Amino acid sequence: MTARPVDIAPLRPVLLPDSGLQRGWETTVLLGVTFFLLSFGLVTLYSTSSVLALRQNLPDTYFVLRQAGGAGVGLLALGACAWMPYTWWKHLAWPLMWLSVVCLVILILPGTEAIAPEINGARRWLRLGVAVQPSEFAKIAMVMWTASMAVKKLDQFQSLSRGLGPFFVMWTVMLVPVAMEPDLSTAILLALLGMIVIFAAGARLAHFLFLGLLALPVLKGQLAVGFRAERIASFLNPASDPSGAGFQAHQSLVALGSGGITGVGIGEGRQKFGFLPEAHNDFIFAMVGEEWGLLGVLFLVALYLTLILVGFRIASRAPDLFGELLAVGLTSLIALQAVLHMAVGLALVPTTGLALPLVSYGRSNLIVIMVALGVLMSIARHSRGGKGARA
Repeated sequence: MTARPVDIAPLRPVLLPDSGLQRGWETTVLLGVTFFLLSFGLVTLYSTSSVLALRQNLPDTYFVLRQAGGAGVGLLALGACAWMPYTWWKHLAWPLMWLSVVCLVILILPGTEAIAPEINGARRWLRLGVAVQPSEFAKIAMVMWTASMAVKKLDQFQSLSRGLGPFFVMWTVMLVPVAMEPDLSTAILLALLGMIVIFAAGARLAHFLFLGLLALPVLKGQLAVGFRAERIASFLNPASDPSGAGFQAHQSLVALGSGGITGVGIGEGRQKFGFLPEAHNDFIFAMVGEEWGLLGVLFLVALYLTLILVGFRIASRAPDLFGELLAVGLTSLIALQAVLHMAVGLALVPTTGLALPLVSYGRSNLIVIMVALGVLMSIARHSRGGKGARA
């Protein structure tokens, strides 16, 4: 009797466990990285914000419990968006865009201070039982609307007036109230997201350059006003105002330098004792560097790189053009926020207020990022393993 040959190779490709949302590894990895970043963020946030809470006569867990509540809502939103067919967003794009514009206009109207109070010199929050930041949700609306319209205008991008022109008009309608809050950094981020989506759709680079030249005088005028001019001057010459406009950037570098390779230890950071303003939000990356050290920073960067690479892989395998553009825009949202936040912490760009996705304190941003991740999972769930017919 001859012995049967022993199979030493698997008969089918080896996959990571089924996430329940999609057979394959993309959504499993997205879910895993999301939970890692949420957990990492909550631990860092508690360490960073506990002293601030106690100084405001609040429980030391005040900020982290509020963030955990936002994470709970975000997980529900992530699950719902992963379950929904992503094509639904094509039909919701216009309503979401106009709803965002209306909420943004309410923020800057006179007489609406009761529901849109000025906080720290800006009107960025609507108080409707809970505080909501419309400019955060505008990021999702911007990506979805631009992706939807890009599919319809695919054959018109060679013409400036019929191709890029209508996008520029609608973007301006959204960006002007955001800049008037004032929140110029978010306005610039919104513009970048829109341009990335239509560039991926095939818009001409020359048209971007032309419209950029038209917008340059307006941008230059905005950057030359008040605190923005001081921040830029401090960025160009850090020694010019180390105790004023350059204070946060200087203290951020101190925090990062103090961490060394392994960090000073969780809860042992000193910058949270009032030395670094907004350490739990705009500068939480610096606190990661101080308490977790270079190893913690590299771990954080690796997690974001994983999200970004998987997001663009999902885009490349989307079944249609709308799914591809949607995935490109939502992945770019996460990538731009993470990179710009870290660049601010390293004093590589002027100080601005962009949250570190899934880590910084801020429930509106947290929910928006988790919606973006849920939609990415939905696109992966409908992937046919390659690009299908374009529509």
